[in-house]
Amino acid sequence: MRIGWIGTGVMGASMAGHVQKAGHTLAVYNRTREKAAALVAGGAVWCASPRAVAEISEMVFSIVGFPHDVEETYLGAEGVLAASTLPRIIVDMTTSQPALARRLAAAAAGRGVCSLDAPVSGGDVGARNAALAIMVGGERGVFDEALPVFRVLGQNISYMGPAGAGQHTKVCNQILIAANMIGVCEALLYAARSGLDRQAVIDIVGKGAAGSWSINNLGPRIVAGNFAPGFFVEHFIKDMGIALDEARAMGLALPGLALVHQLYLGVKAQGYGRDGTQALMKALQALNGEKV
Repeated sequence: MRIGWIGTGVMGASMAGHVQKAGHTLAVYNRTREKAAALVAGGAVWCASPRAVAEISEMVFSIVGFPHDVEETYLGAEGVLAASTLPRIIVDMTTSQPALARRLAAAAAGRGVCSLDAPVSGGDVGARNAALAIMVGGERGVFDEALPVFRVLGQNISYMGPAGAGQHTKVCNQILIAANMIGVCEALLYAARSGLDRQAVIDIVGKGAAGSWSINNLGPRIVAGNFAPGFFVEHFIKDMGIALDEARAMGLALPGLALVHQLYLGVKAQGYGRDGTQALMKALQALNGEKV
């Protein structure tokens, strides 16, 4: 299949690489061309805009940063839906707003194109290992058509409902991660203060009822002082903001999420917005008077 890929960052580059290795013809675009260099060296066609990607692709996938990037990618003057020759299916895998997913689906339908919102979970590790969880909204028949490509990218793939349902599911995912990350960091702070070997703590609690992806994957990075991004702090702040906006619109009070959101704003204010989400530890260390 002729597949277009827009966004080759921390996760997107690995994901596009799996598509390429599966034998599909790949056309790529990224705002920073150098980040697509390995894909181009492997045979991908470089395109100067999302519109150019669309004009030579049957199916276009995107994973970009923020909702305004999604909007520009698809609805901008040089966006996918401005192409003279359109793909059959577009799939946005960015964590974005459910309302934007529905608006994008309507705009695509107006041009005879099918749309899926398919945000993912699993971070850089899941992307590299083709082990992502993929939660999909849109028409069921379109999901079935895209499923072979999803299977190249992930191991847990679920159809969640109509347009926007994938994004609503990702909101649930991020609410859980937010609460879990503060638990991970506070547990490791406590372990250090009480004189325990933090990695030994991770090894035992990670196998019990307190086990989670975050403690088992990000806990060792914290212990090693590795705050490189598997997922950027600033992107997580965006995700929590979307969750709080959606909750507010539904009349839901989510005080735990609101607290973690404020803590992460503090992390960004300290200059760690481009670090990984495990950098929450730095803010909590500072709060406790510990050396960061």
